[in-house]
Amino acid sequence: MGYAVVLGEALVDLLDTERDGERVYRQAIGGGPLNVAVGVTRLGGAAQFVGSLGDDVLGGRIRGFLTEVGVGVAGVVTVPASTTLAVVTYAGPEPDFRFYGEPPSYGLLGPDDLDVTLVQGADVLYCGSVVLLRPDTLAAARRAWSLAAGLRVFDPNVRPRLLDGPAALDGLREVVAEFAAGAHLVKLSAVDAKLLYPGEPVEGVAAYLRELGAATVVVTLGAAGAVLAAAGADPVRVPASKVDAIDATGAGDSVMAALIADLLLDGEPDDPAVWVERVAFALRVAGLVCESPGGATAMPTRADVTRRFGR
Repeated sequence: MGYAVVLGEALVDLLDTERDGERVYRQAIGGGPLNVAVGVTRLGGAAQFVGSLGDDVLGGRIRGFLTEVGVGVAGVVTVPASTTLAVVTYAGPEPDFRFYGEPPSYGLLGPDDLDVTLVQGADVLYCGSVVLLRPDTLAAARRAWSLAAGLRVFDPNVRPRLLDGPAALDGLREVVAEFAAGAHLVKLSAVDAKLLYPGEPVEGVAAYLRELGAATVVVTLGAAGAVLAAAGADPVRVPASKVDAIDATGAGDSVMAALIADLLLDGEPDDPAVWVERVAFALRVAGLVCESPGGATAMPTRADVTRRFGR
């Protein structure tokens, strides 16, 4: 088994919660790609995080956390910026993110900062999320994408509050098409699909991304499971297990982590039935994440999933 390179953002989430009758913010290390890297490691894979961290105490905590949980940091660069904060509020279990910090500490990785050997040696390369809205890091992601010798996976992870009007959304849609065209796997949420392709059913979005060139597409539907579009088969719906959700932060990231971990362990399947099994497992991972607060710290092991769901 080799390793996955996960290129994207790391930041600090401030999670709105109540303690002793008062509203307080609980600090948690986060960022979708960071969650993915941690999830891969917790599920038995090896991951290297590639991104930029602020030069403050919070940036040091992120680096220390990654090292503690076993995620490699050889591709991390420290930049002269304060760590970006994501204030997370809730209407039910679904989080709403608002970002603070300019320039964003997570968006300062440039193409010349890439460890070329690290990227070229990866069995899986993940690119995606809000770093694609930053010119320097988008250029770094494009360079990594072109250097990758292994499987390429992509997740747009759209954050509408970071999109400055219709032109920005159009630009992101073009970036999504660019990366999807060369991807072995694309994962996005139904919310992402609705924002990028309004009025289109999720099955149609999955089929469209496959037409662009993506080998396999997974669209997560929250409690309703996921739509899977794999080569040689029509899009199918994979149901999710029933859970007692309290916080959906990191749930989509955990699906991506589970799929990457299985790609590292057993490679890319050519049988659609195997993809169905993998997506079903990934949804169980996400269900377990939803039963705990936070993102990265809620990522389970395979043993945790077996204890909770019995398989």
